[in-house]
Amino acid sequence: MCGITGAAWTDAGRPLAEDALAAMMTRIVHRGPDDSGVYRDDHAALGFRRLSIVDLSGGHQPLSNEDSTIWTVFNGEIYNFPELRHRLEARGHTLRSTGDTEVLVHLYEDEGPGMFSLLRGMFAVAIWDAPRRRLLLGRDRLGQKPLVYRHDRTRILFASELKSLLALPESEFPRRVDPLALDRYLTYGYIPHPDTILAGTHKLPPAHYAVWEGGTLRLERYWNPDWSLERNRPLEEDVEELRATLGDAVREQMVADVPLGAFLSGGVDSTIIVGLMQEASTQPVKTFSIGFDDPAFDETRFAELAARHLGTEHHAFVVTPRAWELLPALAAQFDEPFADSSAVPTWCVAQETRREVTVALTGDAGDELFAGYDRYRAIALAGLTDRLPAGPRRVLQGPVARALPVSTRAKTPMRKVRRWLEGIGEEPVPRYLRWICQFDEASRIALYSDSWIETLAEAGTAQPAEADPAEALTRAFAAASRRDPVTRAMTADLLTYLPGDLLVKVDMASMAHSLECRGPLLDHRVVELAMAMPIARKLRLRNGHSKAILKQAFPEYLPPALRNRPKMGFGVPVDRWFRGPLKDELRSVLLDPVSQNRGLFRPEAIATLIDEHVQNQCDHAYKLWTLLVLELWFRNHIDAVPT
Repeated sequence: MCGITGAAWTDAGRPLAEDALAAMMTRIVHRGPDDSGVYRDDHAALGFRRLSIVDLSGGHQPLSNEDSTIWTVFNGEIYNFPELRHRLEARGHTLRSTGDTEVLVHLYEDEGPGMFSLLRGMFAVAIWDAPRRRLLLGRDRLGQKPLVYRHDRTRILFASELKSLLALPESEFPRRVDPLALDRYLTYGYIPHPDTILAGTHKLPPAHYAVWEGGTLRLERYWNPDWSLERNRPLEEDVEELRATLGDAVREQMVADVPLGAFLSGGVDSTIIVGLMQEASTQPVKTFSIGFDDPAFDETRFAELAARHLGTEHHAFVVTPRAWELLPALAAQFDEPFADSSAVPTWCVAQETRREVTVALTGDAGDELFAGYDRYRAIALAGLTDRLPAGPRRVLQGPVARALPVSTRAKTPMRKVRRWLEGIGEEPVPRYLRWICQFDEASRIALYSDSWIETLAEAGTAQPAEADPAEALTRAFAAASRRDPVTRAMTADLLTYLPGDLLVKVDMASMAHSLECRGPLLDHRVVELAMAMPIARKLRLRNGHSKAILKQAFPEYLPPALRNRPKMGFGVPVDRWFRGPLKDELRSVLLDPVSQNRGLFRPEAIATLIDEHVQNQCDHAYKLWTLLVLELWFRNHIDAVPT
């Protein structure tokens, strides 16, 4: 696990200076505190920071082929590198190291960009082909490892994190905020790929590679399974293949030359991963969990139950409202505004876990693959009401929904019912967006200042295809157009929410503490297998149980109390914090003249949101968190709104 950065150029008058590359590397030292390296020639410069996981004495980067014509810097892990190494040696290649990095340069020699379809792992790769003056960038299939870039006719810059590029002076790396990206942030709480918060700077999408040559950039997708494929076969065959495939993925990802452990929430996904780890281990696996003093958000008792059942060496920690003290560090680390409040416990559990181990396995993607979210049950129920005539649906959506009391607390059943009713009269994509968004279109318009609305309108006129924030979700839903509504939503989450939110959160929070996180459920073989299963094998609407096939495949790892308990999620009690210990801090930031003078929002709209929440009239916790994180991001990274 490492950090990479660099540039390539065609104009000899625009090289990346040595001190500029050094500054870019310094900004990502947390990703690789163990080693560093640089390569440069007349047309390229590569920088590297290393966190040593495998091949501790070797593995120095940048690394080249035998004649030093092909160079690479690489962030991640290639789990199938031993078999790729044997393949290359059989073809006559000479490999000097024992790790996975050198496999990449030789595989490029044989396969060119086709190499990425042969890799199994998590990665962000840059390969410089000096004779061709070609830079190849590639990213893993699900988007576990980040890679951002900016290019023009004569130069391309790239890095693991945006903050690395922000080390450059503005003359070399402009800081113009993209109005449409900011609008998407307020919609989703994150900025979906390929955009970043800064105009002209992009995320390389998951499962893509990019070739920059002669000043021209070309992007290609190298993995694009048929998400509409549904495979019907005996249940026993799915169970058997799932056990074998996930077990193999866990064993592969346990390979490390440093201490290894796992996050354990007490949910189905992480418990099964830890169970497979414990089965493959000769000693108790070290497991880690985080909790809160609010029972509605605290899962530590379930984590401890799972740990006792599996026989792990368990460590639990509690987060208190003092988490406010973490926000400046979070805002500095997340180099785009990022509104998922579970970044707080993720940061804390990563920090504590790193005291004991260097690698931690996670249960990420279990919900997207096996229908774990409550909203998937809501979609299935909405499918039943969709059969009603339009008139009764309008009554349910309007008068019936308005008749229900407004909940001022998160995670209450009445709040979920009202939210569900408010969306049932809409088409599937707008309805789903209503359920998952932070600010819907009406609330964003009410929030924006007149001048910012004009700025958005101008940006939308210039880029009409990108003007609607719902477009990313619409495209993702269409990828599984022939499947049932729940599978379509799961596919959309797999293509948008997972890489844009969950994996960003885990990567940024863990790498801030030089901890490598690996997700066996993100193995593309597991993903392809799970997504081809009929929805009835995952979600049982009659009893409300989800992840049915996971529970059938791995019953020995799940104590009875864990098998069908309601999903709690990895949230934090923001609503209570903002009404109590953090309400003064909230006001001091969002109502500060520095914030209001940015010209983005109507000051009276911000004040109303705060007053209604603090006075317990409405629950605006996550809206306020979204605005708070945005302001702290400005103060850490831009401190202005150039457009």
